[in-house]
Amino acid sequence: MELQRVVPLQHISVAGNIGVGKSTLVEILAQEFGWQPYYEHVSDHPYLADYYADRARWGFHSQIWFLTQRYTQQHHISVSNQSVIEDRSMYEDFEIFVKELHAEQVLSSRDFGLYQQLYDTLVQRIQPPTLVIYLHAQVPTLLQRIAQRGRTSEQQIPVEYLTRLNQRYVQWMRDFTHCAVLTIETDDLDVVNRPHDRAAVVELIRRQLALA
Repeated sequence: MELQRVVPLQHISVAGNIGVGKSTLVEILAQEFGWQPYYEHVSDHPYLADYYADRARWGFHSQIWFLTQRYTQQHHISVSNQSVIEDRSMYEDFEIFVKELHAEQVLSSRDFGLYQQLYDTLVQRIQPPTLVIYLHAQVPTLLQRIAQRGRTSEQQIPVEYLTRLNQRYVQWMRDFTHCAVLTIETDDLDVVNRPHDRAAVVELIRRQLALA
């Protein structure tokens, strides 16, 4: 009798700059592989409007809210009996956005230190993903995609900010050791309108995870 191959549960995290296409890829891979998707909670963020109006006043509150949501999500994933794919992770919030806010002095050193202390405590309690899929695109591509999706809160994002975030992503991925990383350059990809691109990305991830 042929033994049935047991496929291990997958925990995939999709990382990348604003507008790079994370949510789209999460949706595609959830459909292709039957994974449970987890998306960023943005629409119900109670501090977001205040944050955009006064970043220095509400930056800490906004990031603590994100951290709380991420940790709750990680707990749900840890007790799940199915494979999951998530849009961003706890690591990314801290390494990219919180560090950038501190560098911009939107977060004071006191608030940054408290956040880091809480983050370090919580991150020790979570299991790392099976794989991080890092989507990279040049800033002109990001600006084009941000304009196309038309989120009002994103339309005034400065070019310089996206450039600094891209630089942080490169450094973070270079030093990331929690799990394997698959980098996908997306400037010339259109997984929504070009079936060949979609199929190529799906097959690349299938091979990375050695899925039948």
